[in-house]
Amino acid sequence: MNDRIVCITGASQGIGRGIANSLSEEGYKVINLDIKAPETTEGFETIELDIGDSYCCSDTLEEVGQRFGCIDVLINCASIFSTLSMKPFWEIEIEEWESVIKVNLTGTFNTCKAAFPWLKRSRCPRIINFSSAVVPMGRPNYLHYVSSKAGVQGMTRAMAREVGDFGITVNAILPGATVTEVPRDTVSPEQMQAMINSRCLKRPQNVDDLSGIISFLCSDRSGFITGQSFVIDGGIVFN
Repeated sequence: MNDRIVCITGASQGIGRGIANSLSEEGYKVINLDIKAPETTEGFETIELDIGDSYCCSDTLEEVGQRFGCIDVLINCASIFSTLSMKPFWEIEIEEWESVIKVNLTGTFNTCKAAFPWLKRSRCPRIINFSSAVVPMGRPNYLHYVSSKAGVQGMTRAMAREVGDFGITVNAILPGATVTEVPRDTVSPEQMQAMINSRCLKRPQNVDDLSGIISFLCSDRSGFITGQSFVIDGGIVFN
C-alpha cells in the first residue's frame, strides 16, 4: 500500500485526523486537504484547501494528481458541525443554512468532481463520503446539518451508479456521536450519557471504532462493494 495516494478532507482535527494517522500507519501516502493546518506535526502532509471553492478544489486536486500520477482514495470528512448551536429550524438564519450546505454537501461534490479524472487512473479507486447517523435518526434541532448529510448519502448512491464503469467504488460512512479532541459546547455530559445509554454497546464511541471500516473500504477486499451506507454508532439506529 506504500504507493497508494489517499486524499482526506478535514484531517487537521477530529475524526479526519484520527483516520489520517491510522492510514498513515498502515503505509498509505496521506494528503490532508483542510482550510487550516493541524496544530501539531502529524504523520501526513497537509495542503490548505477551502472545499467550498470549486476553483481551488480543481487546482489543488490537479496539483496532487500531477505530482503522484493518480489519486487512489478520496475520503470526504470535512464538515461544519461542532460549532453549530442546537436550535429549531425556524431560528436558523439563511446565512448559516447556506454555509453548512456549502461545506458539507457542495464541498463533497467539489472534491469528487476535481478528483475524478485522477481516480480513473488508479487500479483501486475509492471514494468514501462521511454522512452521519443523524440522517436515519432524524435528529431534531440540527436541520441544516441533517439535511446536508442526507444529501451526501444520496450523492453517494447516485454517484456510485455513474462511476461504476470506471471501477470506482463510492460508499458512505454514517458515524454516531464520536469523542474527539474537538470541543462541542452544545452537548452536555448528560446528553452524551443519554446517547451512550441508547446504544446496544453502551460505551463512548471513538475514532478507532471507524478506522477498521475505513481501512477495509480503502483496500482491494472491498472492490465489489459500492453505493452502500455503513452506520457505525454502537447500535442506536439500524439502517
